[in-house]
Amino acid sequence: MARDTRIAFVTGATGLLGNNLVRALLAEGVQVRGLARSAEKARQQFGDLDGLDIVEGDMEDVTGFARALAGCDTLFHTAANFRDSYYGGSHWAKLKAINVDATARLLTAAHEAGIRQIVHTSSIAVVDGKKGQVVDETMKRPARGADDYYRSKILSDQTVMAHLDRHPDTFGVFVMPGWMHGPGDRGPTAAGQFTLDFMRRKLPGIPPATFAFVDARDVAQAEILALKQGRRGEHYLAAGRHVAMAELMQLYEKTTGVAAPRRRIPAAALWLIAGMQEAVARLTGRPALLSLAAVRNMRNEFDHSRFDPTKSQAELGLSFRPMEKTIADEVAWYRENGMLPAEAGLSGSAHPA
Repeated sequence: MARDTRIAFVTGATGLLGNNLVRALLAEGVQVRGLARSAEKARQQFGDLDGLDIVEGDMEDVTGFARALAGCDTLFHTAANFRDSYYGGSHWAKLKAINVDATARLLTAAHEAGIRQIVHTSSIAVVDGKKGQVVDETMKRPARGADDYYRSKILSDQTVMAHLDRHPDTFGVFVMPGWMHGPGDRGPTAAGQFTLDFMRRKLPGIPPATFAFVDARDVAQAEILALKQGRRGEHYLAAGRHVAMAELMQLYEKTTGVAAPRRRIPAAALWLIAGMQEAVARLTGRPALLSLAAVRNMRNEFDHSRFDPTKSQAELGLSFRPMEKTIADEVAWYRENGMLPAEAGLSGSAHPA
């Protein structure tokens, strides 16, 4: 059954995925109500786009914006707490409050408002396999033993499934992004910060890490396709391509002209740096730039970033643009928006040796 949307409610509208999804929906003639914590940030992100109404509110207070759900036919839920989870210390309470508990309240409010179509932004965090194994949507990661962010996403998915079980009149589908990059990352996310640090030659070396690299615009398209063509209750991977950090940095060098670092950073050094960063964070109250949780995740997920796109390609017609195109567009957006100087990347100057 083909589905469509006329008026969509998008949570996390100013985020990397959210803002690209908003633009993609508007391009298809959909009216959008976008949830944003800051109207000013939304204005900076979107200007005065026709067809977009900004709803100022926060996932921590669903009742504060619930009335804006009335009249919408589809909920695209992209908002999630992520950034703090790798800044050092314990953040489980906030992760659960936003990613799990607030999601449950949002779904209830959406159903009461008459919304019967839900596209939930899941994550590759909810699946797993052995090192080097190609992972598909059926290979679920158990919540027990997962790190706090991963566990919150697993429980968030379970919350959505429970809602669908209670409401057979509601269509719901899950899209599972990888490490998203692309234009519009005003935050910036960790991905955007990586790009900015690379362009500013601040990266000290190459850590032992692998990723599933994907353009946020492709994930936005996956969400729209999942609504139109997906099957109720199904998960669809939008993870993109497996890439090792050394290869990714070479792609940045090739695309931007900025020389990539050559020195490899041993894992032991990362643990030491993270421990020192967390100690400084406790003294200063500022977040750790590299946390023990981030290093632990890097170690545990090394070469666990190969994901099978077969289902999404066959059922949704999803495709992924070249990584070089994503990098070029991301850097161009940062230049156009004053977050990088216009000449950044024209020099071949190296990162710290």
